[in-house]
Amino acid sequence: MMTPFESEIVVQQGDLDDLYHVNNVRYVQWIQDISKEHWQKKAPETLKKEVIWVVLNHNITYKSAAKLDDHIIIRTHIAKTKGAISTRIVEMFHAITKQPIVYAKTEWCMLNAITFKPMRISEDIQNIFV
Repeated sequence: MMTPFESEIVVQQGDLDDLYHVNNVRYVQWIQDISKEHWQKKAPETLKKEVIWVVLNHNITYKSAAKLDDHIIIRTHIAKTKGAISTRIVEMFHAITKQPIVYAKTEWCMLNAITFKPMRISEDIQNIFV
């Protein structure tokens, strides 16, 4: 497994749905946000200009509900890469109780930033996350 990257957020009023739980759409946004943040913090500037990432699919399992003012730990890592595809895991836990909230597996495709054609994920790029 590659080195995990972590962030913490606090649930705000705008994150909630009609049932006063975090809205499913917000979880998807947080998955994308931490994925982007991980890339931005780890990748060299030159590489960030050469490639972009697009989502192929999200597979999300909701384990429990988060509510207003909950502190959530969001952890992500790259599970595997093959060709132009990177499989990223994102897990969310309640910061105090450690209860799992969300488990997500997302497939990202790396594209050339100019041609938008898929590019093979090199060993050098994989090593950024080790």
